[in-house]
Parts: sequence; C-alpha cells; structure tokens
Amino acid sequence: MATGGPPVLVVTRLDDATADEVITELNRRSVPVVRLDPGDFPTTVTAAAVFDSNGPGGTLTTETRSLDLDSVRSVYWRRPTPYTADLAMSEQTARWAVQEARYGLGGILAALPGAHYLNHPWRNRDAEYKPAQLATAARCGLTVPPTLITNDPDQARAFAAEHGPVLYKPLRETDYDDGDGRALTVWIDDVTPAQIDDRIRHTAHLFQQRVAKTADIRLTAVGEHLFAVRIDGSPGVDWRRHYDQLTYTPITVPPEVAKGVRAYLDAFGLVFGAFDFGLDAHGRWHWYECNPNGQWAWFPDHITAPITVALADQLQHGGHT
Repeated sequence: MATGGPPVLVVTRLDDATADEVITELNRRSVPVVRLDPGDFPTTVTAAAVFDSNGPGGTLTTETRSLDLDSVRSVYWRRPTPYTADLAMSEQTARWAVQEARYGLGGILAALPGAHYLNHPWRNRDAEYKPAQLATAARCGLTVPPTLITNDPDQARAFAAEHGPVLYKPLRETDYDDGDGRALTVWIDDVTPAQIDDRIRHTAHLFQQRVAKTADIRLTAVGEHLFAVRIDGSPGVDWRRHYDQLTYTPITVPPEVAKGVRAYLDAFGLVFGAFDFGLDAHGRWHWYECNPNGQWAWFPDHITAPITVALADQLQHGGHT
C-alpha cells in the first residue's frame, strides 16, 4: 500500500452501493483503501491500539488487510452494521460485551491521529437529532415550516387544526420490522386532527405543516461543493415511495440557500450533508431536514459522477481541495 501513500479507511457494511462508488473512484486513482465494518469485530477484526505520551498507535487487522492507526489519511464513515456479541454469551454478558466494543473499537476509530473524517461519527450523531436540526436550520437563515414535537394529543390536534394540512414524520429512521422479521418503513404522511388520539402519549411525535410544493429538492453538500437536484413526478408527499415515477434535474442553488447550508454544516462540524427541501410556486426553498450520512447513489450517472469525484477528492487530499 505504500506506493499510493497513506490509506483511506472506509467504515461501512459489505452491501453499501454508495461506498462502492467512492471506493471504485479511489481505486482508479491508485489511492489505497481499507474497508472495515465494526460489526465484524471481534469475529474477523482484531484491534491492538497503543496509547502513550507519543499519541495513538497500533494496528487494526481485517481478514485481508492490516492498518497502521497512525497512518490513515482519511476516514469515510458510511453505514457500519451494529456491534455484536458471541451468541453463546448470556444476555447480560452480551450487552456488556457490545458496549465494551462500541466504546473500545468505536473510540479507536474516532481518534485516528491526523485523519480527515467525512464525517466524524460523533458529528454525525450530534446532527441526527431533529430538534437540533430544526433549531440550527432556523438560526442559519433557512426557511423552516412550522413544526411541533409532542406526546400531548391535545397540543397535536390544536397544531393540526391551526397549521393544516399537516404531515407526520418519524424523528429517526429506526429499524422496525413485523413479527416475521420483515423490514417496515414509517413513511411521511398526511394527518388530520381526527386521526390523532391518545396513543401518541407513548412517545414523541413530529408534526409539520405541509409545504404547498411544486417539486422536491435534494441538495448534496460535499465540502464547499453543493449539488442540487430538482425531483419531479411524485404523486404523494413522500417521494421515496415513488422512485419509478421520478425525474431528476440538476439546478442552481440560490445564494441565500447556499449561505444557510454552509452555515448549517459549520454549526455541526460536517463535511457532508444530504439536505431535503420543498420548492413552492414562488421559487422559495423550504428546509425539511439534513441527513448527515444520506444516500445519493440512486441518481442517474450524470448526477452521481460529480458527487463521487468530490467525495474522492476530499478523501484523497484530506479535505484540502
């Protein structure tokens, strides 16, 4: 690996098409890459990190590669699988082992000296909380639809009556499945005051005024580069349910939106962010959310190619692009 300089560490699961695009581009540039999934620890990943007055050192070893911890140029933090424990362990011991792995290996991966993170996992974590997102977006000058987070059905009904039409949105894309283990998705959907009952007392729920949109916009930010795509053709409020009906058009980002997006990234310490907006009939961009680790590889090649190049540039040059 020495011929190509220090390696890029890609932290993700095996089935990650988005990471595959970037790894392919790095390979084309002869940039060394080590792919590691923390979920493989300790079965096929071995850690031996040394900490002393000289700083961190040591190695991480996978089935095919060995990585010197003090020689990583960049870290692409994507979609690792959860930490696991030996099935032979008792439930309590397994919980303990998983937490030790998270704080041990996870702590090592978050403390690589001199590495450029895209994004640092702790910055991703901080930026995943919707209340913090909403408050930060408003502070950065982005247009935020009226939003309520509550477990009070009376407050929810009053909000829906005042600001209707109103959408229900999950606060996080948490794994959810039915009794047979089939994955389920909690979609964004319309909700009326009559549909809100006492069941919402059991946890927090997010309600947001529905924007009278003419199109959706996905803006992918990579460092100083902003790639905005207009999404048309969705017959419903959640375009993710209708991929086969969508069309995509690259568009220019208005200066005031670009300023707000860059301020938002700076506020959370992010290098990358996938922003969702609604575009109204007057051309105004209404901010919905920012996924600090969002997908982009489903776009057509002419849209994904510049994003892939920008990400590879960040990882190859350690953010100095």
